[in-house]
Amino acid sequence: MVLIPAGRFLMGSEEFYPEEGPVHEASVAAFEIDRAPVTNRDFALFVEATGYVTVAEKPLDPADFSGAELPDLRAGSLVFVPTAGPVNLADWRQWWAWRPGAFWREPLGEGSSVEDKLDHPVVQVAYADTLAYGDWAGVRLPTETEWEFAGRGGLEGARFAWGDEPQHPDQLKANSWQGRFPYLNTGANGWVGTSPVGSFDSNGYGLVDVTGNTWEWTSSKYNARHEAPTCSCGPVDDHARSADQNQRALKGGSHLCAPEYCLRYRPAARSAQSEDSSTTHIGFRCARSLG
Repeated sequence: MVLIPAGRFLMGSEEFYPEEGPVHEASVAAFEIDRAPVTNRDFALFVEATGYVTVAEKPLDPADFSGAELPDLRAGSLVFVPTAGPVNLADWRQWWAWRPGAFWREPLGEGSSVEDKLDHPVVQVAYADTLAYGDWAGVRLPTETEWEFAGRGGLEGARFAWGDEPQHPDQLKANSWQGRFPYLNTGANGWVGTSPVGSFDSNGYGLVDVTGNTWEWTSSKYNARHEAPTCSCGPVDDHARSADQNQRALKGGSHLCAPEYCLRYRPAARSAQSEDSSTTHIGFRCARSLG
């Protein structure tokens, strides 16, 4: 873990999406946070030690769905599937599909594997799964404020984790979508989908993958202080297992973020996610209080 000093900072942004505002002064006590997201290797050790069964591995109860159309009630999760060509970007259902058998060890569905991706961030983890891992490891999720303070790496008010200038295709700073979303992705430094943690430069605190690669769970409940987000890389309420599920704030953006659709690989970016949801672009990193 990396020690993050106590401090005050301007949290949020008013440049991009309404849910990121208003900019306000926030403070954090000193804490520790993982240098990188939890990997498949890390999560495998946890499962082997405890026999834990993730949310995505549990059969669905039809009573928990409010009219959502699902192919069947087998255990599974949501998987990103590129489209054949340009589509209406207002309808995320065109590139997200329910895959029976999808879970953290087979994230793309039955027959897929993470054996060659042990150093990639674990995905297909719901909020309860992150809490169970934290209980086992003696750590916790960071709050949204802690996450943003750490993610900024000491750069007050900067747009990105590396400064104000956007990424250049020849010198990428984060794993984000390269090409035309959601049908053409040429890969970020060769990576289509997740990349091994630490494949891109660290921020000012030495943290890697704070933006891009995978969205990351925080312990904070999501509160849209302005109007609803204008776009979302991931699925929303109608695929939640319960209509009244709480939502938590995700931070950091993912490999699916594309400037023309979802410019959210920034420290101020945030997204709502129902606690019982898991997808191929959401992971987590852990924190620890001092004293």
